[in-house]
Amino acid sequence: MLPRIHALIPAAGLSVRFGGTTLKQYAHLLGKPVIAHSIDAVRQHPAVAAVTVALARDDGIYDELIRPGYPEVNTVIGGDSRAQTVLKGLRFIRNLDSECQWVLVHDAARPCLPYAALESLLQDGLSAEWGAILAVPVSDTLKQESGQRCIAGTVDRSGLWAAQTPQLFPLNALLENLQSAVTFGEPPTDEAEAMERAGIHPLLVPGCSSNIKITGAEDLTLAECILKNRIMTEPGL
Repeated sequence: MLPRIHALIPAAGLSVRFGGTTLKQYAHLLGKPVIAHSIDAVRQHPAVAAVTVALARDDGIYDELIRPGYPEVNTVIGGDSRAQTVLKGLRFIRNLDSECQWVLVHDAARPCLPYAALESLLQDGLSAEWGAILAVPVSDTLKQESGQRCIAGTVDRSGLWAAQTPQLFPLNALLENLQSAVTFGEPPTDEAEAMERAGIHPLLVPGCSSNIKITGAEDLTLAECILKNRIMTEPGL
């Protein structure tokens, strides 16, 4: 029997790199907001028992665009940073869902998560003691900048992976280690880093290049192509 898994989607960011006045999680993508696709992506696996979205305090869009179509999705007010937002979400889940053992943290702006990647993460991650993340090996040549956009040197890319989400961890362990990092004034950039600082080495599960994160407006066009192709090739999903 699988342990109870609760998905957390932090969505309290201001999308400063996206540009324009629309928050990237609410940008239009194939007939619905980006975040709706992200919610659907984590809910597609039967092992995910519940979903919570962490929102900005002044978010006035979710109730209008998302909640009517997703009444069973929980919401909580996030914080001023991703780490604070995830921390508040974890506390909310622990209080709401006493049987929850594992938490699956997924970016609100990562709408193209394939079912197969999620299945691999859950299968391998639940077998690992301390969880796992989706990631892809770095294939591009990496350059170190010396300043003024000048190259200082080439970085050895062997053994380097680009982290994705979802990231899967035991709820209580992630809550404890993330709280510790924030308390010491060292907020991590992702959940795996909080575990790493505690001396834990999460598993790397090979992800998929199509599991893109929307960071700029041009990414919406790519995401649309990915999802349209998936609908054509995998009509049952």
